[in-house]
Amino acid sequence: MAVATPETAVRTWNIDPAHTTVEFAIKHMMFTTVRGRFKDVSGAIVVDEQNPNNSRVDVEIDAKSIDTGVGDRDAHLRSADFLDADNHPKITFKSRRVEGAHVKAGDRFRVTGDLTIRGKSMEVVLDASFEGTGKDPWGNEKAGFSATTQIDRRQWGLTWNQALETGGILVANMLKIEIEAQAVKA
Repeated sequence: MAVATPETAVRTWNIDPAHTTVEFAIKHMMFTTVRGRFKDVSGAIVVDEQNPNNSRVDVEIDAKSIDTGVGDRDAHLRSADFLDADNHPKITFKSRRVEGAHVKAGDRFRVTGDLTIRGKSMEVVLDASFEGTGKDPWGNEKAGFSATTQIDRRQWGLTWNQALETGGILVANMLKIEIEAQAVKA
């Protein structure tokens, strides 16, 4: 006699680049915060509704899409001193595991995965929140997620810096990352 098993509801949500931001903040000269963002982000979130911990995230960012609002600074950040975007055009994140249910709006969870910058992958943990779902005016089902993390840029070979006359360094080593993602049900 065969035993019936419940069908697993696995849904794919494609990241909507027009409504998704990947932003960063870093101290400059030890006392001012510089903020920027990446304008070209794509990827997918695969949600296992019956076992949310089996969900996964894959994201790809165009390194050349970095924007701090200052053209000369952006060109320096794209150079070999930082992202080396000509040789490493993509920044990626691929999850390894998701921990904590994210079934209703406001649920918090953690996403652990490999962040690859300049061809080097390191494990990072994103503190995330499920923001909810809804339909847009055209009938597309959308979902929202937010996440934050902090990384030491030196771990990815982003070591360029200059000492300041007054002590300290020009560019801090710790970088805050904030993500607001909207995704469309595939």
